[in-house]
Amino acid sequence: MNQSNRAGRYISSTVAGEKYKAFVPSPLPPDPPIKLDAGHLELMEQANWALGRLDGLTALLPDTSLFIYFYIRKEAVLSSQIEGTQSSLADLLLFESEEVPGVPINDVTEVSNYVAAMNYGLKRLHEGFPLSLRLIKEIHEVLLSRGRGSNKTPGEFRRSQNWIGGTRPGNAMFVPPPPEMVMECMGEFEKFLHKGQIPLLTKSALAHVQFETIHPFLDGNGRLGRLLITFLMCAGGALKEPMLYLSLFFKTNREKYYDLLQKVRLEGDWEGWLRFFLTGVNETAEQAVSTARAVLGLFEKDRQLIEGLGRQASSALRIHQLLQKNPILSITRAAQAANMTYPTVATAFSNLQKLGIVRETTGKERHRLFVYDKYVKILSEGAEPLKED
Repeated sequence: MNQSNRAGRYISSTVAGEKYKAFVPSPLPPDPPIKLDAGHLELMEQANWALGRLDGLTALLPDTSLFIYFYIRKEAVLSSQIEGTQSSLADLLLFESEEVPGVPINDVTEVSNYVAAMNYGLKRLHEGFPLSLRLIKEIHEVLLSRGRGSNKTPGEFRRSQNWIGGTRPGNAMFVPPPPEMVMECMGEFEKFLHKGQIPLLTKSALAHVQFETIHPFLDGNGRLGRLLITFLMCAGGALKEPMLYLSLFFKTNREKYYDLLQKVRLEGDWEGWLRFFLTGVNETAEQAVSTARAVLGLFEKDRQLIEGLGRQASSALRIHQLLQKNPILSITRAAQAANMTYPTVATAFSNLQKLGIVRETTGKERHRLFVYDKYVKILSEGAEPLKED
């Protein structure tokens, strides 16, 4: 094992009488600098083009806020799944509509916290607050505000040693810096966030690894490290709206993701990580554009089907519009939201069911729930819970 490379150095430390090696990352950017070959430059160009295409899509969408609403929720589900939760997007939507999700409440609360943390960070950035250690701690406090992790000092940098893999630092796969060095490492990290003249994609790639390597909190580091990518893209002006999330790419390629993080630490292989990251940005941006187009195509196709209902089309179209924002709905909630009578809404749902647009999920006579199946399927692509080994 190399004791030192351009990513950082190992130092000896002791806890409860046991010696172990902890890794202390060098300040960013790497020294010597990252060597960009022709492959990197081509990937960088493709990723920038894909980001521009994604950013331009927001001008064409009839309701950008609708897409952002679901992209944030899908990211929350995916990022939490990487950490081991079993929630699906449908579970989160059920939870938010005060219906019963199909997984333990702790799992879905964790995902809901992620949505709140994302929204909080974006709001602060829009208000002109800089991406700083103070904001990172505030976001972390929201992330761990309820459920699992709420006893792990939310909003505070750790004051004890943590580790990744294994049962203790002595047999861990990776041990981050000792607690007394966290503040120094995070101070250097904050300076890097504000450094100019570094391409934004490169800065985001490096910052993610550095944050995961410092592991400054007792819990929630993986989720917050993935949030930082989107915050950096928005704060740096690459995206007007938060529509790029890499968790699906990291989840799909999770073994390579963890391997490359370790290769940076063990060998200083920043180039390999950057290649992987840029590939992820390119694929993810393209997927987001395809998803938006698929959703718009579905809405238009279903609208035309509904218009064929004749006199009953008007109420069914209103419910169809409501389902675009709430794809899992009961008759009672739909009647309240659309300011329509219960019988009118019940008839509208019946018509939508006959057209194959919605599916009733409970099989009951009362308290029935309807889901806009094809829509949820498009939104949920790739966000199925990971199968446990």
